[in-house]
Amino acid sequence: MSAPDEVVFLLDCDNTLLDNDRVQEDLRAHLTREFGSGNSDRYWEIFEILRSELGYADYLGALQRFRLENLSDTRLLFMSSFLIDYPFAGVLYPGALDAIRHLRSRGLTVVLSDGDVVFQPRKIERSGLWAAVDGHVLIYIHKEMQLDAVARRYPARRYVMIDDKLRILAAMKKTWKDRLTTVFPRQGRYALDPANLAAYPPADITIERIGELADADLAALFGNDTAGNA
Repeated sequence: MSAPDEVVFLLDCDNTLLDNDRVQEDLRAHLTREFGSGNSDRYWEIFEILRSELGYADYLGALQRFRLENLSDTRLLFMSSFLIDYPFAGVLYPGALDAIRHLRSRGLTVVLSDGDVVFQPRKIERSGLWAAVDGHVLIYIHKEMQLDAVARRYPARRYVMIDDKLRILAAMKKTWKDRLTTVFPRQGRYALDPANLAAYPPADITIERIGELADADLAALFGNDTAGNA
């Protein structure tokens, strides 16, 4: 194991760096336009069923199941192209790449995401996020349950987790306690859901958008020990 870094910054992908709500809206519009509202609604029903089974969003897996109900519809062969070739770089939140660049000036910066083994890496790569963190990308199922694996891969004295889901931040804080600083960007439908806001404790730091980190005084925001002295 390498010597621990002073701090490692961990960044969620969907609705933290990348507007995944916009991706879903575009996919819904595409399905409705190409296959009709009934088929679009059925796809999203399958999508939610599969997410409850797997614990993560599996767009291509939902498409596979949807196909089983529509084996004679050859148009489905082109539906996957919409997902695989989607211009993800165009739905990064303003300032997302600048925020990564600024964090990297203070410590190792890693994208830590949940997702499948095909579509999620593709999304992170095509959006430019993979290159922005020099390939420091981890994708799990229930990442909050994989903190030992994260620490083995990226040992550090302190961690900062930036995520739009208070549930994830609370679970990680319960495990890592004072070793972790949690940052909650209020972006996307989960972050703005009153039920989610009421169900979990607040993060250590709340920001309105990820771009705020692009020019923030990190030492003042996170503390000198966490943000480093570079």
